[in-house]
Amino acid sequence: MPPEVQHSPIRRPALSNPARTLLVVATYNEIENLPRLVDEIFQHAPDVDLLVIDDNSPDGTGRWCDDHARQESRLACLHRPGKLGLGSATLAGFKYAIEREYEFVMTMDADFSHQPKHLPALRAGVEPEDAALDVMIGSRYVAGGGVAGWPLHRRLMSRAINTYARWMLGLRANDCSGAFRCYRVSKLRELDLDKFRSRGYSYVEEILWLLNRQRARFGETPITFIDRELGQTKINAREAVLAVLLILRFGLRQWLQIS
Repeated sequence: MPPEVQHSPIRRPALSNPARTLLVVATYNEIENLPRLVDEIFQHAPDVDLLVIDDNSPDGTGRWCDDHARQESRLACLHRPGKLGLGSATLAGFKYAIEREYEFVMTMDADFSHQPKHLPALRAGVEPEDAALDVMIGSRYVAGGGVAGWPLHRRLMSRAINTYARWMLGLRANDCSGAFRCYRVSKLRELDLDKFRSRGYSYVEEILWLLNRQRARFGETPITFIDRELGQTKINAREAVLAVLLILRFGLRQWLQIS
């Protein structure tokens, strides 16, 4: 293991019927949100293991996580040397899940824009033995879903990027740009995670595109996305422009049928 990345192994709790699900939450300066988020995650999904991937938060997020993990067997923290991006953090979580042979891995934001109460519905589509899905998406854009707290321009931008991603990448999902998802780990094993181009938020479109090329089966369950109340958003104009350019690059490969 590289010396700059450290983590303590999750100590599995004694559960009567463990779901073998890992929940990955990437953090940077989320000390205002993480303690309450951890409590609510285990309230709604008590049988998951939770991996927090912290990018050396100066506000003490990682330190809090380490301290809490000493008394919470379902929690572990992976520390990275700096702010390396949501995409690379999530890929590190996928590798963690694959190496430790989890069956499912879930992802959500740390700022309560994704509500833990939706976790059971996310897992319900992929966990049964006869499940026909490989990915369940927490969707703002299916019946029953929605967004709260966004101004009109953000709503329009989100709709536009989803339409753009669906058209360019040949995706059928209504919500391609949200990170609240549950994946079947066996399907993630089919991807070469080291070849991902996205290091930031555009990974959410890239992974759907790559999984779609592997004939993965997608489902969507409605969620209400709530704009963060505490802390600061990590998405900026540079990130948005880069996402558009990367989707264009993937789309050209899609249209030209380049592997």
